[in-house]
Amino acid sequence: MHSSQITESKLGQPDTAASHHSAAVAAFIRERIDSAGGVLPFDEYMEAALYAPGLGYYAAGSRKFGPGGDFVTAPELGPLFGQCLAREVGPVLASLKEACVLEFGAGSGALAVSLIEALSRLDQLPERYCILEISPDLRERQRKRLEPIANQHGLDIEWLERMPDAPLEGVILANEVVDAFPVTRFRVRNEKPVRAGVCINGDGFAWDWIDDLGDDQSTMNIFCQYQLKEGYTSEVCHRSKAWMGALASALQRGVVLVIDYGFPAAEYYLPERSEGTLRCHYLHQAHNDPLIYPGIQDVTSHVNFSALADAGRESGLEVLGYTSQEAYLLGLGLLELASPQPNDDEKQMLKTAAEVKGLILPSQMGEAFKVMAFGKQADKPLQGFKLRDRSGSL
Repeated sequence: MHSSQITESKLGQPDTAASHHSAAVAAFIRERIDSAGGVLPFDEYMEAALYAPGLGYYAAGSRKFGPGGDFVTAPELGPLFGQCLAREVGPVLASLKEACVLEFGAGSGALAVSLIEALSRLDQLPERYCILEISPDLRERQRKRLEPIANQHGLDIEWLERMPDAPLEGVILANEVVDAFPVTRFRVRNEKPVRAGVCINGDGFAWDWIDDLGDDQSTMNIFCQYQLKEGYTSEVCHRSKAWMGALASALQRGVVLVIDYGFPAAEYYLPERSEGTLRCHYLHQAHNDPLIYPGIQDVTSHVNFSALADAGRESGLEVLGYTSQEAYLLGLGLLELASPQPNDDEKQMLKTAAEVKGLILPSQMGEAFKVMAFGKQADKPLQGFKLRDRSGSL
């Protein structure tokens, strides 16, 4: 039994519909592998598994977020995450004339709901709220959930399939977006890095290794800088550089907030992290085999925040802060927002306490998740970084 079979036996079998869908995605990937001559670079495999039109995990219709999906994001725990962000986002919006919020990949719409309601209470709603969403299925689900709230608050919500044509003034939000960018996986073999590829192995897929980095100088730089040893395996996200360039072009004035799990480069490539950071999520179970269940499991990689900061600066953005989610939310008054209200019963108080723990405990999201802010012609400092700014670690 090879490792994928062991992983599958632990995770349990998908239902009939999911199995059929995964088989269709696998067939699509097989064609890509054949067209590539038998080995497909891993970043192209990951892109197909997640984003192939109508097939990929994020492009097709399935429940991904919340208790009934594969993972829970911070906004799904309750309204406090959005209420905290409103305290940061609101003053930025209030300082601009035609302020806009652009949210990347709004998922279930939970963040937009809590953020819009909190901004309304602060009387700091933007002129318009844009959601860039590539999944037609998720766009429709978001529309059903958000249009009544938008109408209630007199707010225009616009769904985009690509970056806006005209630069905007306002705030760009990316919560758990960058971790799902396709990555180049590499391994040190015979004292040099080689790229990971995927080949066909019977009914499934297997790893192969491409002894050609092409013009990928950054992987070679990482190998040299951190003196990575034989067998060391990790990832480099080349897509994040182009994405930061696109964000810089899309932002005329304002702030970008990136919230995701990851590390500075010096932690990312520690000797003890020799198996890399690839993580897959299937029905609330985390594992590290991206070659099984194509199209029906999430495939992610931790974010290298040092590389993201460098890409932002190269694109003309200023790094305004970097810290843990715990320090960021506490800096924005999470505990004050979570204090019991006069009408709260015991059940509500327990629910709020569980939400706070999920957001800030180190064993939950508090330390693994980081917040990074970029700005263009933005006022400083931002409130969320007043407790502890770790920008020096980048």
